[in-house]
Amino acid sequence: MTSGYKVHVVRTISQWGNYCYIVEDLFSKSAFIVDPAWELDQICNKLAELQVTLTAILLTHSHYDHVNLVYPLVERFNATVYMAAKERDYYHFSCPRLIGLNDNDTIQIGNTKITCLLTPGHTAGGMCYLLEESLFSGDTVFMEGCGICNQEGGSADDMFISFQRMKSVIPPHVRVYPGHSFGKAPGQTMEYLLNTNIYFLIDSRDHFVNFRMRKNQAFSPTIF
Repeated sequence: MTSGYKVHVVRTISQWGNYCYIVEDLFSKSAFIVDPAWELDQICNKLAELQVTLTAILLTHSHYDHVNLVYPLVERFNATVYMAAKERDYYHFSCPRLIGLNDNDTIQIGNTKITCLLTPGHTAGGMCYLLEESLFSGDTVFMEGCGICNQEGGSADDMFISFQRMKSVIPPHVRVYPGHSFGKAPGQTMEYLLNTNIYFLIDSRDHFVNFRMRKNQAFSPTIF
């Protein structure tokens, strides 16, 4: 399949490693960025290199390592910011030009259509963004697992429901782009994850919850 957009992977690092993504609409040369964090100059230099206009910022959730560049980017580019309304309201997140989204809302950037999927679990109102050939999953789905569920608003029960939903609605060819890597590069297909990510392989809610909440788990996202 050939889409009318291009995904540019931006690896940033400070306290730990993050991925953010600049998505270029090839028709309009407008762009949006997912979860901008840590390295403002690198992001701005990439936008200038691509010669695109940043019109939107998409936030998968409100944790600091996914939102800390929102203010300077809005100030510089006057971009519109999108986040799940549930996430915004639960954590009282605010920033200029913020629009709250509901499940299955759509956004149009140039000719690129984005479907907004509410996927709570890591946080109360986590949201994934589905394009024709791409899914931006924040800390909901990693190549190797899923986000932690033991912080305020998190729920392993909700994460199980989110995973079951994604199994039914995300086409197998779609490439998944998470907020962190634990060794495997982003952009693997959903088909690959369905066969290798243990959380997609667990069909029992109790098994899923008990495994996700097991003790003595390490958390050390890296840049691949």
